[in-house]
Formats: sequence, C-alpha cells, structure tokens
Amino acid sequence: MPTYIYETVVSDPAKAKRYEIDQRMSAQPLATHPETGEPIRRVITGGLGFLGESRAASATAPQGGCGSGSCGHDHH
Repeated sequence: MPTYIYETVVSDPAKAKRYEIDQRMSAQPLATHPETGEPIRRVITGGLGFLGESRAASATAPQGGCGSGSCGHDHH
C-alpha cells in the first residue's frame, strides 16, 4: 500500500503540518485527517517524473554493450 503525503489546509502555508498516510491507490484523496478531523489535502511530489525519459533513452541506446566497438575485442 503506497504512502501519500498530506498537509493541513491553513491560511498560512508556513504553519501547515505534513502527514504520511498509507492508503490504497484506488482510494479517493482524503479531505480530513482520519484521527484529528483537521482539513487536509494531498501533496503532489516529484516522484517518478524521469521514468519515461530513461525508458526512451534506453530504447535508442546501441544494443550489445559495445556501442563504440571498444569493449576489448579487436575488430579487423
């Protein structure tokens, strides 16, 4: 079960408290803290933003591990 970051909804963002809450991926975001009843909102963080780029880069990389031919073999 993933852990999501939530913060309290307050007028001064510097005074917001953050919480880590375990929640199913299929569950709707919480609007209130389950124990305190305070209004909260889910915080969106960086996460896996580069996953797509690394897949694209590996798809265009030379295959075989010797892209420049300098992997210790003499190619005559």
